[in-house]
Amino acid sequence: MSQKPLHLLDAVWRGQRDRRAFLVGGAAILASSALRVQARPRWDTDPFTLGVASGDPSADGVVLWTRLAPDPTAGGGMPPQPVEVRWEVAEDDAMRRIVKQGKATAVAEWGHTVHVEPERLEANREYWYRFQAGGATSRIGRTRTLPKAQDDVSRLRFAFASCQHYETGFFTAYRHMATEDLDLVFHLGDYIYEGPGRDNLTRRHKGLELASLEDYRNRYAQYRLDPDLQAAHAAFPFIVTPDDHEVDNNYAGDISEQDTPRDEFLARRAAAYQAYYEHMPLRRRSLPSGPTIQLYRQFTYGKLASFFVLDTRQYRSNQPCGDGSKAPCPEVADPETSLLGVGQEKWLFDGLSRSGRRWNVLPQQVMMARVDQLPGPDERVSMDQWSGYDADRTRILEFLATRRAANPVVLTGDIHTNWVNDLKVDFKKAESPVVATEFVGTSITSGGDGVDFPARMKDVMGENPFVKFYNSQRGYVSCSVTPGAWHADYQIVSHVTKPDGERSTRASFRIRDGRPGAERL
Repeated sequence: MSQKPLHLLDAVWRGQRDRRAFLVGGAAILASSALRVQARPRWDTDPFTLGVASGDPSADGVVLWTRLAPDPTAGGGMPPQPVEVRWEVAEDDAMRRIVKQGKATAVAEWGHTVHVEPERLEANREYWYRFQAGGATSRIGRTRTLPKAQDDVSRLRFAFASCQHYETGFFTAYRHMATEDLDLVFHLGDYIYEGPGRDNLTRRHKGLELASLEDYRNRYAQYRLDPDLQAAHAAFPFIVTPDDHEVDNNYAGDISEQDTPRDEFLARRAAAYQAYYEHMPLRRRSLPSGPTIQLYRQFTYGKLASFFVLDTRQYRSNQPCGDGSKAPCPEVADPETSLLGVGQEKWLFDGLSRSGRRWNVLPQQVMMARVDQLPGPDERVSMDQWSGYDADRTRILEFLATRRAANPVVLTGDIHTNWVNDLKVDFKKAESPVVATEFVGTSITSGGDGVDFPARMKDVMGENPFVKFYNSQRGYVSCSVTPGAWHADYQIVSHVTKPDGERSTRASFRIRDGRPGAERL
C-alpha cells in the first residue's frame, strides 16, 4: 500500500522546475538559455503536422494548443532554438474577424509545444483559431467557451471517449464524432498505450516500451498524426484526464505494474506526465512538477451542470488484494485504502456540497459499479476498479445519498465495453435505493472490432441486476442534457480493423430530473 506523499523527492523536482523559469505559451524563455528566439523560421516541410487542439474551456477563455514538429516521430525534428509562434482567434471560420491575437514562444525543453490561454472572450459562443510560424500556417480549429455560471442554459451536447490503442484499430469513431453538433468532448484516459511495437496487428507502434521523455513524445506524435483524431480535436474543445496507459498499465500512485524501484518509476512517471501535458490542451495550473501534475478540476456549465473531473491514478493506494480480478479480500473495506486520496476526496465533497447545479457529473476512469464477474454465490471483482476500493466508493455513494447533490452521473472509460449501471450504496441488496447513474463508454479501438453478444449481456445483467446494458463493440457515447432530462446515445462503429467502419446507435438511455436511474429508450 502506498499513501506516502512525495515530499522527500519534491525538493529535487522543485529544484529542477525552478530552473525552468518560463511561462508556457508566453514570451519568456528559460532563464538559463542564451539562444535567440527565431521570429521568422524557414521550413522545408510543414511544422504543424500534429494539428491543433483546444480544451479546458471557461466562460471567458479556452486553451489553444499546437506543437512544432516537422519530423514528429523522431523527436520532433526541431533545432534547439526557441521559436516565435503567432496565434489568432476569430469570430468566423474564414478568420476575417480577428478578436484576439498574440505571440507565444515554443521552447525545446517542452517539446516546442504551445499552450495559449486567450482571455476576455464572450461566454457561450463559437470561435475559430490558428497558429503561424515563419511562413507556415496551421489548419483552422473551432472551439467554444462555456456559459457564465449564473446563466440559464437550455441544452448541453457533448461526447465522451477513451482507450484508443493505435495498434488495434483505426480511429474511425473520431471521424464520425467530428460530424456531430457538440459543445465539447471528454476524454477519460488511455489516450496512448505504452507498450512496444508488435507485428501482425492493424497498425504498429514505433519503438519499444516507453520509458524516457523522448519515448513518450514520439508515441504521442504517432497518435496525433492520425487524421481522424486531428479532426475531432479541431472540431471541439476537449477536457481530458489520463488513466494508466499514459504511464504504465495498472499503476497505482508510485507503484508500477512491474514493481520497479520507486525512484526509477517516479522518474518514468515524471517523463510521462510532462509528455501528457505537452500534448494536451491543459492550462498552466496543470503544469507538472516532476512526478506530480494537477489534473482534478471543476467545470461549470451555467446553472445546468457541474463537472468534477477526477484523477484515479496519481493518488491511489496499491491494489489492496493485488492486481487482477478475484474474490474481495478484507483489505478492500479498509477505510485507509483510497482511490482518490484524502485531498481530492475532500475537494470533491466540498464541490458537490456547493454546486447548486441541476446535474452533477463525475468524468473519471474506472468502473464504479460493483460488478460480479462470476455466476453463482461466489464473487469475483476487478481489483483495479472501484470494487477494489470499496470503502472509498461507499463514502462517495453515501455522500450522494445523504447530501443529495442533484442528479449525480458518473462517466467512465477503461474497460473497452459499454455499460449502463444504477449506482447504490449497497449493491448486494436489491432494495437499496439508486443514488446515481453510471455511463461506461467502450473503447475507440482497444480490443479490436469487438462483438455484440446478447447472451453475455443477459448473463451479466442476471448476475448484476443493477446493470441496465452491456455491449462490447467500439465507439463512443454522445449525450444531450437539458434541465429536465439526460439523453445518452451509445454510438458504435461496425469495425475498426479496417478504416471504413460505419456508425450506428446501439442503444439510448434517459435519466429524468429528480429520478435516479437510467431508462432504456
